Amino acid sequence: MITRRACLAWAGSVHAVAAAQTPTWRLATGYRETSFHGQNLRWFAEQVAARGGPSIALHANNTLAPLSKIPALLRDGGAEMGEVIMAGLAADMPLAGADTLPFVVNGYADARRLWQHQLEPLLPACLAQGLIPLMAVPWPPQGLYSKAPVQRVEDLAGQRMRTYDATTEQIARWLGATPVTVPMVQVAQALAEGRFDCMFTSAATGVENEVWRHLGWFYEVNAWLPKNLTMVSTKAWPTLNTTQQRAMRESAAEAETRGWAASEEVAVQPVQALRRAGMRVERPSLALRSGLARLGERFSLQWVRAHGASANRVFIPYHSQR
Repeated sequence: MITRRACLAWAGSVHAVAAAQTPTWRLATGYRETSFHGQNLRWFAEQVAARGGPSIALHANNTLAPLSKIPALLRDGGAEMGEVIMAGLAADMPLAGADTLPFVVNGYADARRLWQHQLEPLLPACLAQGLIPLMAVPWPPQGLYSKAPVQRVEDLAGQRMRTYDATTEQIARWLGATPVTVPMVQVAQALAEGRFDCMFTSAATGVENEVWRHLGWFYEVNAWLPKNLTMVSTKAWPTLNTTQQRAMRESAAEAETRGWAASEEVAVQPVQALRRAGMRVERPSLALRSGLARLGERFSLQWVRAHGASANRVFIPYHSQR
């Protein structure tokens, strides 16, 4: 949900024009309509229409453009709205990457507070890219899988850790583990071949790949909660009249709240499935939590040094409220 203060910052800079008829807007997403994100977008569209806003046609599963190309699609007029993984915007607006810094949040309450501090400083960068953030909804948190029990971070030293990007490679190096690059589609095969001993990923991914065949423990460390961001094109927004804009804002506020609740519900089901399949599902020990928190501080410091004052606007108030 865009805050009142942030909303006024951009709403005051554009002027809605009366629409002769209710327009039809295209909402592009790279994710399946059957996912909880897709279902929430469908609900959002229904609420907008019920309030007198534009009719919204959901184009899911990359049908209008690949996920990474959706921001450009909005800027070029190929769609009026789009949903992306927020971290995918970090190349053009670094603050978008704050929610994927590992071991900074401990759960949904922390993630929600981080978003509250992230939105306002992120807004000018979004507007500069021709995008208006409308709402953000998180994916379920990332957990730690291992072949052997892990009571402290030192237990991961010397293990082969599955990695898939620069951040997970840095995690492995700082933990003293050996990075093993494995794309998501190859996880099951790599496990069958014995190529890695541990990994950070979601419970849902573990269920999809039946990791209990090769790994014995799952720790609910809530390593990070990446968010999807739904945006409106700055070219499209002024074509709505005042009533239609209000319908969009009010529906987005409700859909964001609904989406966070859905994410928490979705997070529970695969954890239960892992347990039923015979995995040891445990909360991390105090020593493990403390070690990962120290690692999170290193990531935060590195990120603040790289991005300066704008990063401080996110993390100083965030950490002061912990």
